[in-house]
Amino acid sequence: MAHRFFRLVSMVWVGSLLTLGLIAAPVLFSMLGTSAGSVAAQLFRIEAIIGVVSALVLILIGNRFVKSGIADYKRVRWIVAVMLLCVLVGYFGLQPFMNSLRMVAQEAGTDLADSPYAKQFGMLHGVSSAIYLIECLFGLALVWRLPGATPVAIVPKNKSAKMAAKRARS
Repeated sequence: MAHRFFRLVSMVWVGSLLTLGLIAAPVLFSMLGTSAGSVAAQLFRIEAIIGVVSALVLILIGNRFVKSGIADYKRVRWIVAVMLLCVLVGYFGLQPFMNSLRMVAQEAGTDLADSPYAKQFGMLHGVSSAIYLIECLFGLALVWRLPGATPVAIVPKNKSAKMAAKRARS
């Protein structure tokens, strides 16, 4: 049951990442123009919350599996950890700076694209987009690496996962 829940949470997270980045955001910007930025920012905020909650749930479940001797989840946990790092850096690290530039431009009465902060915003947006792309690629790797059937513990309790990996390779 927990294996299925792990797969379900993974698929919801990765699916929402890809849907937002590949479908929703491009459609918003093609249809709404300048007001698309604020709508996209709200969607990316929701996606960041989904990402943090999903990552924490997946890491907790993955840790439980690895401690019980299921080595299949050892690498998967690291993929989830990298994805969580991408969310934390990309959204909670860079987004406040991007929002502050947007707010300063609005207070000056100009559009962000016409403000003196456009170059800084563009650079931060590019870095944020690259981090989002990395997160999406790791998300695809997560889905690819998910154990298919219910994994079997290959290490008795109180043995290390390192021993399990050695046994699995031989």
